[in-house]
Amino acid sequence: MKQSPDAAYPSIVIIGTGFGGLGMAIQLKTAGIGSFVMLEKAQGVGGTWRDNTYPGAACDVQSHFYSYSFEPKHDWSRKFGLQPEILGYMQHCVEKYDLADHIRFNKEVANAVFDDATNTWTVTTADGDSFTADMVITATGQLNQPAWPSIPGMETFAGKMFHSARWDHDHDLNGKNVAVIGTGASAIQFVPEIVPRVKSLTLFQRSAAWVLPKPDRPFYPWEQTLFQRIPAWDRLYRYLIYWKNESRALAFTRFNSLLEIFAWQARRFAKSEVRNPDKLRQLIPDYKIGCKRILISNDWYSAVDQPHVNLVTTGIERIVEDGVITTDGAVHKVDTIIVGTGFAASEFLSPMKITGRNGVSLNQAWANGSEAYKGITVSGFPNLFMLYGPNTNLAHNSIVYMLESQFRYILSCIRTLQQKPGVAMEVKPERLRDFSATIQQKLQTSVWESGCHSWYLDSNGKNTVNWPGFTFTYRKATRQVDTHDYKFLQPSG
Repeated sequence: MKQSPDAAYPSIVIIGTGFGGLGMAIQLKTAGIGSFVMLEKAQGVGGTWRDNTYPGAACDVQSHFYSYSFEPKHDWSRKFGLQPEILGYMQHCVEKYDLADHIRFNKEVANAVFDDATNTWTVTTADGDSFTADMVITATGQLNQPAWPSIPGMETFAGKMFHSARWDHDHDLNGKNVAVIGTGASAIQFVPEIVPRVKSLTLFQRSAAWVLPKPDRPFYPWEQTLFQRIPAWDRLYRYLIYWKNESRALAFTRFNSLLEIFAWQARRFAKSEVRNPDKLRQLIPDYKIGCKRILISNDWYSAVDQPHVNLVTTGIERIVEDGVITTDGAVHKVDTIIVGTGFAASEFLSPMKITGRNGVSLNQAWANGSEAYKGITVSGFPNLFMLYGPNTNLAHNSIVYMLESQFRYILSCIRTLQQKPGVAMEVKPERLRDFSATIQQKLQTSVWESGCHSWYLDSNGKNTVNWPGFTFTYRKATRQVDTHDYKFLQPSG
């Protein structure tokens, strides 16, 4: 997409077609900006909702709030959307807003390089294609790279092994002896689905999860009709969900003791569902609730309580041809291993190589941990904008709300650039430094710093993932760009 004299300015490459990429594209089109191309590594849109097709895959944010405010869906089948319905919603958005012509499928981005002479980015894909544009917007998400555990002997296993984010639907689990490694958000959903089908299930748990009941049910037809015929009711329902979720931010970020109410509820729930006293003891976490992601499920405890489910909390030593050996020497013979160890959430934009001014790569700039101004821009990388970047994840509300705040901020930046054709904008190092220091300072009082090991923390123990406050404060901070935060660079060529 090389810019020609009559091309609209600026030309834009969007990387990814999940909720971030599609929503940004819709906002660009709505604003009359059509000079963009979307690069998608897979054969279809949907991001994590395309990839995670495991049995029981669903959202833990309410359906009406896990959708764009500018594209409400009135006929959600359930209070919490299931994977096929969420993916269908995203495909509907592509069709309604005519995005298909902008998308290039099977174009995995290998690298992006900024050219000081022309103030443009050249984005190269794994198959050798290149796209040159004035701006790059990354929308790769935080849950797109499956995290595989480093266990000796994995390559020697003679049976079937796959990651839950790459579910093998051709492999029949009926009557199989199955091992599941990990008890996080994915396992919580697929384990209850496969328990009735397998001969035995050995569940390897490194640490227990806090699990609360999921207030889920199908919507009644009259409710869907009400949403459709009275748009104000749909808006009010969404508004009520927002404030119900938002009220929990104080507990996560400031007054952690408030979370003990949820801990009491989780313990009570577990005791009512689990009859096996040994399993019950192992299923109650020993860390402060909220330090890791709180999970919601109505059938997790009852599934693990089944007699043919073996809960193993001893560490895994190695994998052998016919099973798993734990550190106590026990051999657990299985013919299928499902890895449910989540994603490399703190490895932003991996495995792409992004090179900014003076040949500095993003990996070099982030040697001490990922950071971005308002989670969106990085010093040394002009005209590079991130959606769902560092410290913009939430533990209490919908990421779609955060993304919509970022859409507005990036549009504001585009409007600024349109007034200065050929110029590139780069956040001032001191603005980024001060912002990052404030974020880390606020995180010190959060429950995520209470001592557990979670995917919120990078390899150095730094929380580069979560936003330490209310979403409405983030929205206010991203209402529009303050040009004093940026320096504007003329092409050097």
